[in-house]
Amino acid sequence: MDYAITVDQVTRVFTRRGSEPFHALRGISFDVPYGEIFGFLGPNGAGKTTTIRILATLLLPTSGRATVAGYDVERDFAAVRPLIGLVSGGETSGYGILTVEEQLWMFSQFYGMPTREARDKIEAYLRLVGMWDSRRLQMNRLSTGMRQKVNLVRGLVTDPKVLFLDEPTLGVDVEASVVIRHIVRDWVAARADRCVILTTHYMAEADELCSRVAIVNRGLILANAAPSQLKQGLDSKVHYEITLDRLDSTRVQQLAARTGLGSELTLTTDKVTNKPMLIAHLQHEADIGVLIAALSGAGSTLEYMRKLEPSLEDAFLNLVGRTFEDEEEESPAVS
Repeated sequence: MDYAITVDQVTRVFTRRGSEPFHALRGISFDVPYGEIFGFLGPNGAGKTTTIRILATLLLPTSGRATVAGYDVERDFAAVRPLIGLVSGGETSGYGILTVEEQLWMFSQFYGMPTREARDKIEAYLRLVGMWDSRRLQMNRLSTGMRQKVNLVRGLVTDPKVLFLDEPTLGVDVEASVVIRHIVRDWVAARADRCVILTTHYMAEADELCSRVAIVNRGLILANAAPSQLKQGLDSKVHYEITLDRLDSTRVQQLAARTGLGSELTLTTDKVTNKPMLIAHLQHEADIGVLIAALSGAGSTLEYMRKLEPSLEDAFLNLVGRTFEDEEEESPAVS
C-alpha cells in the first residue's frame, strides 16, 4: 500500500532546566494511506499538536522515524514542505491589513506557484467557500468563520498531497462548519494522491469525516480503528428513551415486576415536553416489544421513542477516562 504518512516508534522529549523531562510522545506508530481522512484525537496534553508539528517538519523527533509522501521528515524536510498544507483553528497568520485576495496570493508565492495558476485556484476556492464577493475585504475585518474559510483556502490552493487540519472548525458557526466539512470530504475524494490528518474536539465531526481515528493519551496511542469499530462492544445492552403521556413511579415499579426489567427502568422528565420519560436499558432488542405492550396495558400512550446508539465520544471516554478539557496542554520549552 502507498502510504502518505508513516510513523514508526516516534518519541519526543522536552527538557527544561530544573525540571524533569516531559515525554510528549512515547513511541507512537501509525500509517495513513492516500485517499483517507484520518482522525487524531485526544485530550489536551495528549501529544496531538506535537505529532502534527513533527510531521509538518516544525519539530524534530527525539527518536523514531516518520515519513510524509515518502520523504523522511528529519532528513528530507526541504522535500516535504512543498507537499503539505497546515491549517490551524483560530490562527491569524499573515497580515491583517492585506485583503483576502492579497493574503492568499502572498502564500501562493511562498510555494512558487505560477501567476495564472495561483489566481485561478484562489478564485475557484474562494467561490467554493462563498468568499469571492469578500475578496477585497481586509483580513482584520473578517469574522471568525470567514477567517477560517480563508485559512482553509490557503491550505488547499497550493494543492498539497497531505493536508493537516488542526481544529479547522474551532469557533465557527454551524453553517461554516458544514461548508468546511463538505469541502474537505470532496477535496480528498477528487484525487487518489491526497490525504487529510484531522485533529478536532468535536467527536461528531470526526465520526462523520474520518474512515479511521487514532485516540492518543499521554503520548501513547490507545486505539486506531474505524469509528464504527471503536463504538462496537462498548455496551451489550440496548438503550431507549420513551416519552409518554402519563406515567408515575408506582406504575414503573409495577411494570418492573410484570416484565422482569426492574433494575433496567428509570423514570425521568422529557426536557422538551416536560412529560414523563422512561429510560430503558434492555438486555435484548426483543425486550422493547414486551415493554411497549406492558406500557399500553398500564394505560400509557407512547408519544416518542428514540434508540440511544453509542457515540464516538462514548468510545473516547471509555478509552481515555477524561474529557478534552480535563487537562491543559503543556507547551514545554526546549532547553
